[in-house]
Amino acid sequence: MTQSKDLTTPSSGILTERRKTLKTLASIAAAAPVMMLAGCGGGSGSTAASSSGSTATGSSGTSTGTGGTSTGTTVTADNGSWLSGGTDAMTASFPDDSIFEDSASCTVQLTGQQTEGPCYFDSDYLDDISEGQTGLPMQLCLQLTDASCNPLVGYEIEVWHCDVEGIYSGDTTGSSDTNGFNSSFCTGNDAEALQSRWFRGIAVTDSSGRVNFATCFPGWYASRAIHIHFRVKNNNNDQLISQFGFDDDFCTEICTSHSDYINHGAPDTLLARDTVFGSDYDEYLFNLEQNEDGSLLAYKRIMISA
Repeated sequence: MTQSKDLTTPSSGILTERRKTLKTLASIAAAAPVMMLAGCGGGSGSTAASSSGSTATGSSGTSTGTGGTSTGTTVTADNGSWLSGGTDAMTASFPDDSIFEDSASCTVQLTGQQTEGPCYFDSDYLDDISEGQTGLPMQLCLQLTDASCNPLVGYEIEVWHCDVEGIYSGDTTGSSDTNGFNSSFCTGNDAEALQSRWFRGIAVTDSSGRVNFATCFPGWYASRAIHIHFRVKNNNNDQLISQFGFDDDFCTEICTSHSDYINHGAPDTLLARDTVFGSDYDEYLFNLEQNEDGSLLAYKRIMISA
């Protein structure tokens, strides 16, 4: 059932507390070492991952990866129009696997693990993870491969992110892993958030190593660039925990012009000043395209040492 949401911004006291908490947590996370895995054809490396090279091009600028061959896509809205109203408004079909193809065989760029953050708890197996929330509807497509670029079948990929106002859902009922969840910070003590599990979900990779989620483009919260968390599991064992982000110009465009985001305003932190991604943020950017119905397509390949 579609849920309505109170779009009133949390009180200044709650937001101030969240900003202070986030800066402390993010500083700790940024100090942790980043683990790397060499790309196809040679690696050493312990456990880490890499994603296919990408170029994410915003409406008026470009952020380009450094090791891949995938061609980025322009995400300027056609006639300035992006779809609104959440996933119920989306009519586009998910694209085929050709979106993940490189012009050269098994060419990847390095990436690494990132912090889980304070807003994780166990998700459910879902295709549409929006729970009827508002926002720019988004197709989120991920492909998982091994170090030889062979698809990995039957792995779990779990994703979680905040809503249009930077608030995470907080109903941990039935979750077996809540040890790191900071409810007050993540939900802002929002009554609806505390009773919801929006923008969290798990899917199992298919024969192409792929999962698809229907969701909405996330909002932002203080001291972080806009991002989506993900974790990869096999036989209930973590293979990778990390995050992917979005081009700065695209984020600014959506947050300052889209009807579902404009009340929250422009992000206070762009990629170069993000406390988690670091200076190699280009390696963590989604490929972005606009679908024919005005929804957003965000896609990325993940590589792990299987």
